Order: sequence, then C-alpha cells, then structure tokens
Amino acid sequence: MRGLGDLLVRRGLVSDQDLEHADAVRREAGGNVVSALLRMGAVSEDDLLALLSEQVGLAILDPAAAPSLETVRETLSSAAIPVAWCVENEVILWRSPANGPLQAAGPRLHEPDIQEAMDQWPQRIAHAYLAKALVVEPILIALSGDQTRYTANTRDPSRLLELAEEAPVVDFVNSVFAEAIALNASDIHFEPFEDKIVVRLRVDGVLTQRRSATREMFDAVSSRLKLLSGMDIAERRLPQDGRQSIRVAGRMVDVRVSSLPTTWGESVVVRLLGDTRRIPELAELGLDNTQRALLMSTIAQPHGLALVTGPTGSGKTTTVYRLLQHLNDGVRKIVTIEDPVELQLPGVLQMNVRPDIDLDFATGLRSTLRQDPDVIFVGEIRDSETARTAVQAALTGHLVISTLHTNSAFAAVARMIDLGVEKFLLADVLRAVMGQRLVRRVCEACAAPESDPDCDGRANAILAPADASPARWRHGLGCKACAGTGFKGRVGVFEAARVDSAMAGAIRAGASEADLIALARGHGFATMLESGVAKARAGETTFVEALRVFGGPAP
Repeated sequence: MRGLGDLLVRRGLVSDQDLEHADAVRREAGGNVVSALLRMGAVSEDDLLALLSEQVGLAILDPAAAPSLETVRETLSSAAIPVAWCVENEVILWRSPANGPLQAAGPRLHEPDIQEAMDQWPQRIAHAYLAKALVVEPILIALSGDQTRYTANTRDPSRLLELAEEAPVVDFVNSVFAEAIALNASDIHFEPFEDKIVVRLRVDGVLTQRRSATREMFDAVSSRLKLLSGMDIAERRLPQDGRQSIRVAGRMVDVRVSSLPTTWGESVVVRLLGDTRRIPELAELGLDNTQRALLMSTIAQPHGLALVTGPTGSGKTTTVYRLLQHLNDGVRKIVTIEDPVELQLPGVLQMNVRPDIDLDFATGLRSTLRQDPDVIFVGEIRDSETARTAVQAALTGHLVISTLHTNSAFAAVARMIDLGVEKFLLADVLRAVMGQRLVRRVCEACAAPESDPDCDGRANAILAPADASPARWRHGLGCKACAGTGFKGRVGVFEAARVDSAMAGAIRAGASEADLIALARGHGFATMLESGVAKARAGETTFVEALRVFGGPAP
C-alpha cells in the first residue's frame, strides 16, 4: 500500500507531507496508508479508485447498478458465504438476475488476501468491481447485525465521540461529502426517519435523494458531522449551528452545519460554501449589459441605499460580494455586517452578528458608523431598527448596500415602509432596487453534443426551446457532464431599476408596486419572468424551468 501511496505522490494527487502523515497514522492506529489518506481527506475516493482500476484492471461499480440490501442478503444465504467475512473485508456479493452469475464489489477488492479468499470459494466470482465506500458501507452495516454498537450509551458524550471516529462512519460521511463536491451540490441533508437515514443533495437548486442507511447508524453520523463543525456532540435537544474548514478529496472546503431536533433525531444540513478564491463577474452571474451598467452607476455614487431582493439561496450575497470587490480599491473603507460571513474578502472589514450577546444588525450598524466607513454592507434588513438605521446611514454620506427577502425588486419599497421608514426619507436615499432568482442552466454538452463524445444522443423534445435550432438540440438528456438531467449549473435572472427623480416622486406619493413597475417600464424595465423567458429563448435555460421558478404564463 505504501507503493500505491508513492504512485499517488508521483501523479500529483497527494503531497509528500500527506503521505508522511498518513504513514504515521497507519503506524499508530493500524490499517494502511491509502485508508489513512482517504480519512484525512487528502485524496478523493474517485481519484483513488480510478488509479486502482488502472493498476489492477478491475472496473469501478456504477452506483446506479449497486444491488439492494435484500439482494445481497439472499445471495450470501444461498451461497453460504459468511456475513462476518464480508463485513470485515468490505465486500458485497450479489446475483443479477437472481439466478445469474455471482458478482462482488468493494473498495479493497484488489487486495491479495481478499482475492485469495474468494478464489477458495466453490462458486467462482464472474464479475469483480471496485466500489466506493458510500455504496457498500450502508449494506455492510445493515448486514453486520451488530446495530447496538451505534445505539448503546449514545447519551454518553465519550461514547458519541468514539462512534464519530469509527472507520465506517468516517468513510460514510467522507464519501457523501466527496459526492456532493463532485456534483457541485450547495447543501447536504442528513434526515432521520423511523427506519432509515436519508441523504439528499441540493444540486442546481433541486433536492434529490442520493443515499440511505440504517436508522441505527444516525447518532454516529450526526456526531461525526457535529465533531467536524465544532458543535456540542452531547446536545441533542436544542438546535445548533457550526462552521469549520475541512479537507475533502484533497481540497479545503468551508462548511456551515445546522442541526434541528425532530421526532426521529436531529436533522442535519451541511451548506458547502463556494470557492472563495474567485467571485464571478457580473456578466457571468447573468446580468445583461443594461443591468450591469445600472448597478455600476449606482455604486459609483458616494452615498445612498441600494437594495438587492430575493429568497434565501437566490445568489444575493454573491452579487453583493462582486459589487464590494469592485469597490474595494484600497481607497474606500468597506465594512460588512453579516449573519454569518460567508466568504472572506481581503481588504474588507467583515463582522458576524451575534444575537446571543445582543450584537444584531442594528447594533452592529450603529457601531460601524463610528468606524468612519465609506461603504457599508448590511447582510439583511429584518426589522424596523435596522431599516431606519440603514436609511440614516445613507442620508449621512455613506453608500449602504443591503438585502431584503421580498418576491420582487419593487416589493422592497413597500417592505421598507412597512418597517417604519418614512416615504420621503426612503425616496431621498434609495438609488436602485434589484430582484434576482437562479434558474438551471442548460447543459452545454447536451445542447451541442458533437463537442461531447459521452452524450448518449437521446432526443431533447422536453428541453428544446420552441425557436431553438434543431441541429443544436437534436441530442439531449443523458450526457455524463450533467448526470442525465439536461442541466448543469445555474444562472441568475434579474430585474433592476434605477430610482430617478420621477420614481422618487412616486415613492413619496405612496405609489403602488404596479405603478412603480409601469413607471420603470418607460426606462426599459423587464420583470424577472420576462428576463427568464428571454434566457429560455436564447437557449440558456428552458421555458419549463423559467415557469417552474417564476410561475405564471409566458407572455
């Protein structure tokens, strides 16, 4: 196994320091170097299996082709193969169909001891595969029959800590994280039910189930997640939040973890924070030329209030961070008040709110004003005090950028007034309003399959825009780039309006949202639905997707 570790170093998949650390772990805790590298997060299981497959000539099992627990159980029973041996060696066996040839899979199936043992069986293995731990571990844990090791004394913090460090639990959690990163998921949901754990990933805004495991394993998995994020392992009655940087598949990842007590245990959601090294440009986010020009002219002003609206997960923070990076020229002093700070911006002073010590947005904003800032970002306006303080800050010579949870750009006006801001003050300070959502982006490989040899060539009648080129859309759902969904990644859809003198007058007069929209249309304003449909016509997304996100009939 050290030889394989050396090969990983030569391929540039791990560093010499990683290998030395893994060797030290092996000497202290047993096992082998490669297992230690995986549990350290120094290498991805996908990279490791690909290298092993190349070296030993075994194919990798497609997770979609993995057998069910019942199929494995029936095969072991009929073939008289000891369950204990399979559990110890991380091997699953099955027949497909029921009377078909015997097949085997496992992450260590290439090891000589395992190969030698299988060669002694009276029934020969027809097909052998390498497999990810995420595929085999839930089955093996269920087969072991020793479920009590995951449930006994789980109120004892020391026992919970011990469970969190057990190899099957570490492997299971690491594999879920690695899969989430490979699929570019934004969130991982670990959900306990009466008889199982369900693992779901949110990819491109859509939540889908990826894995399940026995319910008895949940306390161990939950404890592992809490340990990784610095939460209290013993506390299971109250919601908790944690944050940490962890190493997964050879890269550092910032995770934000939330636990919520439910009937069958704690639901744990892990938010995988984005790449902090580069924030996309406005054009990459999906803003058109007019919208970009409007935003840039807004933040070029020395004072005033700019509001970005949308629901949670609509990309508001990313948009604001892009604006802050543009403003961060070394001359302006920029201060943010956030809950929590999501990305680190060098050169920007960033502060987390702490409600537990009465440091909320309003308190933080008042304190920030004494720091002589030029630009202030208020993570969210939630209450009357924050709303009024933000307006006062904008009136006293500061550029204030903030977000609101409203369904449209102009709904922000009514929301600020509802929070107690006087109409005439809001009209004086408001410079621009923008609403945004995210829609799934059409997979480029599906749209232009000639560039992707892995596209399976199925017709894309569902996704094709009505006026799209048939040649461009003759292939579709099923290429490897998008894992068969037809979509890969997301793009922003925006509506934005500048508050000019006419608009300010309408706000002072108490104009309705519909009146403000009508006034803005005279300057080229388009709603998010209209912008979404325009992106569908351009082939960036689909009509079905636009209507899913925005609702309502297409114009």
